[in-house]
Amino acid sequence: MATLVLPNSAPSPTQDCERLNLALQGRGVEEYVIVWILGHRNAAQRKKIKETYQLLYKESIINRLQSKLSGVLKKAMILWMNEGTERDAIFVHKALKKGKTEVNKLQVLVELACVSSPNHLMGVRQIYCTLFQCSLEEDITSNISTPSLQKLLVGLVSSYRHDKGLVDLNLAKSEAAKLHEAIEMKQLDNDDVVWILSTRNLFQLRATFGCYKKCYKVAIDQAISSNGNSDLDSILQAVILCIESPEKHFAEVMEE
Repeated sequence: MATLVLPNSAPSPTQDCERLNLALQGRGVEEYVIVWILGHRNAAQRKKIKETYQLLYKESIINRLQSKLSGVLKKAMILWMNEGTERDAIFVHKALKKGKTEVNKLQVLVELACVSSPNHLMGVRQIYCTLFQCSLEEDITSNISTPSLQKLLVGLVSSYRHDKGLVDLNLAKSEAAKLHEAIEMKQLDNDDVVWILSTRNLFQLRATFGCYKKCYKVAIDQAISSNGNSDLDSILQAVILCIESPEKHFAEVMEE
């Protein structure tokens, strides 16, 4: 989708819906037409198409796409038709269901909490309640059996970080010491760790990680790694990498 160029002017939502409805009729679905129309519409235009299709045909276009398409194209079109917060809510929901047995899937929650803007995270939490009839925090608690992981993930998704570049170096040194003590005592789920990682703005946390390395001669993620290999250790390393260098985190994800 990213390679498609949006037209300077698009047909009206009604015209798009009429063409889409024809393309979705009968057995011979016109996939090319569907991809051409939806692939050349921006988020605001796709939202209008969803609303107009519902008004015209008394049916959700997403439900129609689900029933008429298949395979990778179906998944791609449905995700494309959802807004960013909806897409992320769906990704998180799927990750939580898989997270019962595949802890690495929970990195999606870490990415949401540590890379997204505070407003986007709040939007995902709101739409999550609408889509799945429970809060994101409730689903974390019911799907993740490890108390320490529950505590960390709930803390991360529940916070509303200040997103300005304010840094207090004295606070960074103080909290680096608290993190160091928790790592040395193998108490990575204590309240200080969760509080620091889930509430401090990203600039403050990067300063804290910098102080940690300067004071203790080792990067904080390496200190955690050398102290154990539990699920909590793995998720904490993902948290730190997402905060410190999200580009590097996503590059590693792509390689995997």
